[in-house]
Amino acid sequence: MITWLTDTLIGKMTMTFLISMLPVVELRLGLPYGIAIGLAYPLALIAAVAGNLLPVPFIILFIKNVLAFLRTRLGKLDGFITRIEERAHLKSELVTKYGPVGLFLLVAIPLPGTGAWTGALVAALMGMRLRKALPSIVLGVLAAAAIMTCVTFGAIHLF
Repeated sequence: MITWLTDTLIGKMTMTFLISMLPVVELRLGLPYGIAIGLAYPLALIAAVAGNLLPVPFIILFIKNVLAFLRTRLGKLDGFITRIEERAHLKSELVTKYGPVGLFLLVAIPLPGTGAWTGALVAALMGMRLRKALPSIVLGVLAAAAIMTCVTFGAIHLF
């Protein structure tokens, strides 16, 4: 199984896709990983962007219910959930001030605490509808992919 994930084209794309789905690292790690393991740039880009975007609609549509469920069923997670909500609230100031452009910027800037997961969480907790939030998040992910491409290829040429 491990050799399939590292030695085949589909396996490499799958790993790039899965890494890009992870919160915190998202496409910021997935795209450089895909390029580093030898995927052609267009394939790495497709896998990373698709992996980064897949969780977004589910987060926007269901995260409030999931957090409420976890609070009632697993009271020990209440502090953790509160911290997540507080961080999202801090990030929401940009979205409150600039609207969809702020959401785009929150997702597009590839720094810790930003990205599609954070943007989707902020949109959900602010009560944004999917059809209003999704275009900004998609464009933000594409911008982050462009930035990470430049950073990755710049780093490759340095070494």
